[in-house]
Formats: sequence, structure tokens, C-alpha cells
Amino acid sequence: MLPHLTPIQWSLAALSAFCIGFAKSGFSGAGLLNVLVMAELFGPRESTGVVLPMLICGDILSVIAFHQHARWPIVWRMLPPTIIGILAGYCIMLKLTDGRIFGPIIGWIVLIMVILQAVRRWYPRAFEKAPHTPQFAWSMGLTGGVTTMLANGAGPIMTLYFLATETPKFALVGTSAWMFLILNSFKVPFSWSLGLIHGSSLLFNLVLVPAIAVGTFTGRWLIRYIKQDFFEALLLCFAALAALRMIRVF
Repeated sequence: MLPHLTPIQWSLAALSAFCIGFAKSGFSGAGLLNVLVMAELFGPRESTGVVLPMLICGDILSVIAFHQHARWPIVWRMLPPTIIGILAGYCIMLKLTDGRIFGPIIGWIVLIMVILQAVRRWYPRAFEKAPHTPQFAWSMGLTGGVTTMLANGAGPIMTLYFLATETPKFALVGTSAWMFLILNSFKVPFSWSLGLIHGSSLLFNLVLVPAIAVGTFTGRWLIRYIKQDFFEALLLCFAALAALRMIRVF
């Protein structure tokens, strides 16, 4: 059975699904909007399971569109620490079952991601001299793993790593597509065991697949022409306001 949502809520859900596809095609800032909208519709904890199959759908479409640009040495370098981070995030979720606690946690995660994303866009030189060392890869991977398990929001963190290692734009998108397809698929048994994925949520996901596809291929077309600066700046502002609301600043 589908969840009981108002027309406005369904519109927000469709927009969220579109943003998933759009983010998977290189506009990573759009993914923050999805995290916040779904947390508002379903609750912070439950939304992570609702969103996960949609992310996997977006990953598959992104792999189809950008698979030829992937750099596999980066994928193999980042997988071990990120998987360990996912396991740590799962342990945290086993302990934190109170949505009132989980909401501010996701709010803080999103706010930190907004800040990192803003730094990445407006002060790229701050990351130009980041060390190409295993320690740096492991710190980013562990952080990304915990974040993706708790909030499905590791995109900006991984993007920072790719930027620091001077990964070209299309290689970044292709590598991210494969990496997140592997990682999000790995997360499914854990989300299922937590009761966050079930028949109703999967039916909801199925209804929104067309919006994800439209977002993916719209992004694939736009990434060749549009400048992301203004678009991402606007999204970051709205995401920051929503995160502050989840933290209960207002």
C-alpha cells in the first residue's frame, strides 16, 4: 500500500526523486534537497530506508550514462574505509531509534555538508594541496561511510576527495556512479534489518522511478552547457535553512 500523502507532499516527493537523478549526473548539491525533503515527509530515521532504493535506481542510470569515465583505482582505494564507515553508521542506528534524536543529527550532518560544499565551490584552492596519502583517503572514506548510512548524504564528502585528488569532471561523475552503486547496494541488508525498507516503501519507490530517470538525463544534458555556481549556491542556501530547522534553530 502506498503512503498517504497530500498532493503537495507527492509533488515534493517527485521533486526529491528528480533531484536524486539530477545529483547523480554531476550536480551534487541537488542531493541535499532530497535528504531534507524525505526526512520531512517520513521522519529522519525512516527516510533513509525510503530513499535508499531510489538512490540505487539513480546509481544504475548514472552508470549507464557515465560508466566509460570511471577510474577504478579510485574506487578500490576508497571502498575499504567507506565500508567500515557504513558498518559504524549501522551500529549507531541500532542505538539511536528515537526520531527526536535522529532529526538534529541529520540536520547537523547536512549543515556540515553544506559548508563543505560551499567551500568546494567558492574556495577550491583550499583543497588543491590536500595530501595524496592513504591517511587522507581513509579519513574521507570513514566520514563518507558513516554519513551515507545515517543520512544518505555522502556525495559532497566524496566530491571533496575527488577535487583534492584533481579528478576531472566527467571522471568524477563516472567514478561516483560506480562507487555509490556498490556502496548503496551494500547498505540494503542493513536498512532491511532495521525495518527501514519494506513493501510499502518499495512501491513508493517504484512510482517515483520516472522522476529519477528524468532528473538523471536532464542533468546529463545540462552538465555539458550550464555553469553550476549560481544553481548550487541557491540550493545550498535552501538546504542550510532546512538543516537549521531540523536542528531546531527556528
